[in-house]
Amino acid sequence: MIRTISIKSFKSLLDVKFELGKVNVFVGANGSGKSNLLEAIGVLGAAANGRVDDEALLRRGVRPGVPALYKSSFKGAPGRSTIRLEAKSQEDASYAVELNNPISDPKPAWRFMTETVVDGPERLLGRSHRSKTKYDPQRGLAALESVGWHPARSAGRLLRTLSAYSIYSPNTNTLRGLVPDPQQRAPVGLAGGRLAEAALELLRARHDDTRMTEVSSQVLGLIDWASSYGSRRVGDSIPLSPSVASPQQVLFFKDRFMTDKRNGLTGYDASEGALYVIFAAVLATLPSAPPMLAIDNVDHGLNPRLARALMSHICEWVLLAPTDKQLLLTTHNPLVLDGLPLDNEEIRLFSVGRSRKGRTVVSRISIDVKDLQKDGEIWTVSRLWIMGHLGGMPDV
Repeated sequence: MIRTISIKSFKSLLDVKFELGKVNVFVGANGSGKSNLLEAIGVLGAAANGRVDDEALLRRGVRPGVPALYKSSFKGAPGRSTIRLEAKSQEDASYAVELNNPISDPKPAWRFMTETVVDGPERLLGRSHRSKTKYDPQRGLAALESVGWHPARSAGRLLRTLSAYSIYSPNTNTLRGLVPDPQQRAPVGLAGGRLAEAALELLRARHDDTRMTEVSSQVLGLIDWASSYGSRRVGDSIPLSPSVASPQQVLFFKDRFMTDKRNGLTGYDASEGALYVIFAAVLATLPSAPPMLAIDNVDHGLNPRLARALMSHICEWVLLAPTDKQLLLTTHNPLVLDGLPLDNEEIRLFSVGRSRKGRTVVSRISIDVKDLQKDGEIWTVSRLWIMGHLGGMPDV
C-alpha cells in the first residue's frame, strides 16, 4: 500500500507532500487543486507503466494537457523545467521520476529526465539524462526492468499498484447505459460504463466470499425504495422503451412499493442515487477493481444523508477487505465528513486550499473528541468545516 506521495511543479501543486491511509477524503473549494492532486498520481502511474502521453493519461482518467498548463507557473516564482513525482510504500519501497516536455516545442510523449527505484536499503535502478548508458528518453526504465523481478518484491508491487491506478468520474447517462464509456475496463468504466455487468459481479461474489453477502445487503439498504437489484439481458422481459439505446446487460430493480408485475425498473428509469451507490460499492469491494483508485466527486448524485451513509459503508468495506485496497475521494458535500470514522488511523481527511500566492496546500485534519465540543454542545465534523474551523472553505 502506498503511504507517501510527493509532488513538485504540477499545475497548482508547487511542492506538496502527504501521508495516505486506506480511505482518504479530500475536501475543499472548487479550483483548490483536488483534481490536480488525483491527476498528478495518474501521471506517476503512467510513468510507472513506461510511457507518459495522451493515450496513457486518458487511460487513467487524467485530462490531457499541453506542457505549459501541466508545469507550475506562479507569479514571482522561478519555474522548474520538470515535473517531479514520487511514491513510497509502507514496505519502504519508492519510485521517483522527473518528466519534461518543452513548452516551446511539445512532443507527443514526455521525456524521462531522472528515474529511481529503491527497495528498502537497496537501490534497484537509477537513470538521468547524464547517464552513460543511453536509454530511450520517452520510455520508462522501471517498467522494463521490473519484468524480471520476483513477483513478491516490494518495489514491483509498488509499480504495479501505481500502473493500475485510475481516476473514476461517473456521470448519470453513462451509468444508465445511454452513452458509451470511452474508457471501459473491469469491473466498471471510468465514467460508469458496464455498471449492469459490475452489479452482476457484485452479486455473484456472494458465492465465494460470505463478506459480500453483507455488502450486497448493505447496498440494498441504501437504496431504500428497492426490494432487489440485479442485471438482465436485453430481450428478457424488461420495461424498456424501444427508443432507448441499451447495452447487452441492463441494470434492473424491483420497487417494493409498486404492485407485482409492474414494479420493475431498469437503470434508465431508476433514481440516479441508486446507480452511484452501486458504482461506489463495486469499486470499494470487488477484487477486479484497481488496488488504488480515485473517485472524483464521490457525493455526486447523492442527497446529503445518503452521501453520509454511503461514506460510512465505504470505510467499513475497505477496512474489512481481505486484501489491501486504497481509495482517494474528493467531495464538496459536508455530510460526507460525518460518515468518516476519524478515530481510525487508516481513515484520513484532508483539507485542500490555496495559499495567498495561489499554491495548493494539502493539510491533514486530525479531530479529537474534544474538538467536537463547542460552547457546551456537540458539533459534527461537517459543522466544523462549514464554520471554517477545518480549512478548505472558499472565501466567498
